[in-house]
Amino acid sequence: MSQSIAARTTELLTRLGVESDAYTGGTLASFSPVTGEEVARLKPHSAEDTRQAIASARAAFEAWRTVPAPRRGELVRLLGEELRAAKDDLGRLVSIEAGKIPSEGLGEVQEMIDICDFAVGLSRQLYGLTIASERPGHRMMETWHPLGVVGVISAFNFPVAVWSWNAALALVCGNAVVWKPSEKTPLTALATQAIFDRALARFGDAPKGLSQVLIGGPDIGEALVASHDVPLISATGSTRMGRIVGPKVAERFGRSILELGGNNAGIVCPSADLDMALRAIAFGAMGTAGQRCTTLRRLFVHDSVYDALVPRLIKAYGSVSIGNPLDSGALVGPLVDGQAFQAMQDALQAAKAAGGTVHGGERVSVGPDTAFYARPALVEMPEQTGPVLEETFAPILYVMKYSDLAEAIRLHNAVGAGLSSSIFTLDLREAETFVSAAGSDCGIANVNIGTSGAEIGGAFGGEKETGGGRESGSDAWKGYMRRQTNTINYSTQLPLAQGVVFDIE
Repeated sequence: MSQSIAARTTELLTRLGVESDAYTGGTLASFSPVTGEEVARLKPHSAEDTRQAIASARAAFEAWRTVPAPRRGELVRLLGEELRAAKDDLGRLVSIEAGKIPSEGLGEVQEMIDICDFAVGLSRQLYGLTIASERPGHRMMETWHPLGVVGVISAFNFPVAVWSWNAALALVCGNAVVWKPSEKTPLTALATQAIFDRALARFGDAPKGLSQVLIGGPDIGEALVASHDVPLISATGSTRMGRIVGPKVAERFGRSILELGGNNAGIVCPSADLDMALRAIAFGAMGTAGQRCTTLRRLFVHDSVYDALVPRLIKAYGSVSIGNPLDSGALVGPLVDGQAFQAMQDALQAAKAAGGTVHGGERVSVGPDTAFYARPALVEMPEQTGPVLEETFAPILYVMKYSDLAEAIRLHNAVGAGLSSSIFTLDLREAETFVSAAGSDCGIANVNIGTSGAEIGGAFGGEKETGGGRESGSDAWKGYMRRQTNTINYSTQLPLAQGVVFDIE
């Protein structure tokens, strides 16, 4: 490389408008998984900083909620413009900080742009219902009002897109946002805030503190979760994290949008287009080095096509390019750190102990020893047991045979998580069964496409241990607002509902 990762990072941060004192001279070290090199030293925020940020956001909300929604949409439109201008640099920074290949880094920023477009249109569609009243001379309706401060806790694997899914909707709905990014990816958050600040400057009259970033460890997340001034927490991470966050928010009667684990599966049927399935499975299971919540982790292949598909998959796993995503055309980049690599090795050992045959999974030498690259692993399993039932955030695909679709669907649903799912079939009955009430129990169910690659237009999220949250498109905006039922009496009488009589002298 002609330039160190640290030098490249500084150059990008400068172009993106991040002040150098925000990422130098601090105590929180930031590393790039591409080489394992330290690229910055950030100053973490304190408990008092967090308290002040929440108070500032509350004050900003009280002003922002009275701004007409289409005007709020104008701010998000400007944010989309600023993101378009910064797409190449921010996408590159995502690759440096999260280890994504360039197309995935750029794709993540494109998601941010897309959700801005969605939210701008939404700003003119925050509509309720007019409901027929049983009382003469009365009108009943539903209205939707801004909720308050939205706390966003995001994970390393989508360091900026998750913020935008929440923030774009929260802002047009009239809320303020406080963001606690992963300690592993704070630099992209600082860059995103700088981009947002440019949109604010162009907008002109937005209240101070409307969107803020808090850099630091779990204590900041805990403060957001505990604060009664943060009525909504949107948290992305592991199921373990969700088990902590959910009850704490519920205890104070707050709301939570939880986007948690995803032990996602696919089914390959006898009629499947195997060429299409091969490509979809390869990206779904190996893309982002297996570090997506929608990564394909389990595959059920009909015994009549198993021998036609699985050897081709094994060959693809053995030949897929692995390398530095910044300086090569590799399709698979690094795992985020040594802990992730060790978790992968532990899962593979458990799979072997359970009778699995492992293809791949070994460490690949790319650059210094401080970086952790691994060949994706395909594991042929005799049954769904042991590590197959748990999500390992690494590129491991467990493959199993099936003979009956009903049994495949039962096994598909027999895990804790319920995020994304897919089936490959040209049989209409099989496809419709999979997306029916008796089929996949996941929040996302696809036919002839993989488990990854959700579009902005559909609400994103899952069921069961995935948390039940929904972000992004469709009517997910309702999660960021409070619903109010209004009844207006325009008559001269006061009839009571359900025929109740309560006359006084």
